Amino acid sequence: MAEFVRVPPQRLQGEVLQALLEEFASRDGTDYGEREHTLAEKVAQLRGLLFSGELQLLYDADSEQWDLLPREQAEQLLDS
Repeated sequence: MAEFVRVPPQRLQGEVLQALLEEFASRDGTDYGEREHTLAEKVAQLRGLLFSGELQLLYDADSEQWDLLPREQAEQLLDS
């Protein structure tokens, strides 16, 4: 069973958070709407959502992987 941990973005060094956001923004299948956005625009959007709490950064200690999830989905995983 996965063991998820919420990671507050403030706990990460700036360059680490930047790298995580860039990696997430460049994943295949990530949709930002009708218009194509630059990587910088995508990262800025993700950063805003993360610091507003709309997105949550979760780390799975078992698989040693992380993901950004909408707050509701993250809370379901953390509660289970």
